[in-house]
Amino acid sequence: MARNEEKAQALLNRFVQAKKDANRDDKSKRPYLATECEDLKDCEMYRGQIIKDISKKVSLIQNEGLDEHRVRDLNDAINKLMREKGHWERQIKSLGGPDHFRTAPKLFNEDEAEEVVPGKGYRYYGAAKKLPGVRELFKKAAPERAKRTRFEMLKTIDADYYGYRDDDDGILIELERKTEAERLEKNIEEWEKQKAIRVAADADEIDDDDGVEEANHYVSHVAVPDQGEIERAVLSRRKKEALALLGSDLSFIEETHEAAKLVPPSW
Repeated sequence: MARNEEKAQALLNRFVQAKKDANRDDKSKRPYLATECEDLKDCEMYRGQIIKDISKKVSLIQNEGLDEHRVRDLNDAINKLMREKGHWERQIKSLGGPDHFRTAPKLFNEDEAEEVVPGKGYRYYGAAKKLPGVRELFKKAAPERAKRTRFEMLKTIDADYYGYRDDDDGILIELERKTEAERLEKNIEEWEKQKAIRVAADADEIDDDDGVEEANHYVSHVAVPDQGEIERAVLSRRKKEALALLGSDLSFIEETHEAAKLVPPSW
């Protein structure tokens, strides 16, 4: 009898528990929007579920042996869960609950630290940070050098910029005097070297000229005119050219002389 009573009691207990479960609201599925849940305790429960899902997927994405498409799917799912967690935390805060944005511990250690795409807020976790083309997203471009305006450059210009106060301490004068003496001595040595080279070159040129004159000396078998003959030939040529220019005047003069010869002179 005791055994039958225990069975009946156990069956009754299961029936009562099933009745309670049937009358209880199903909270296993999270609402689509966090604002639809008005119970603070349920919001905390859903947030805990999201954190568990994130932990599982983050542990999976650490495996670098996964296929590329699998890693990308896991990374997208983690980003979606992180956004959803933020919605529930804001709903918890609006219902008077704790501020998890400030008090909650970090979900990732240094090895699992995520990287954010600048300007987009999309994060990469684990093996997703080593995907092709992802590392280039985090390279910061070299900052452009800002050009100074003319006003900014003129602000730093004073008398020292133009060298007006360089001789006040007397150091520069002494240095210039020493440098000038060294430079003068060096120029004199260089001039003497060049002079010696020129003298040697002139001596060689004189020797070469003597040899050339001896080689060019020959006896002419044709009468060569002297300077007087050349001058007379030039003068004669110039007279002919002048007479050619004045040919018309000369013919007129000759005709006049002939007419005078035909007419007897009047006494």
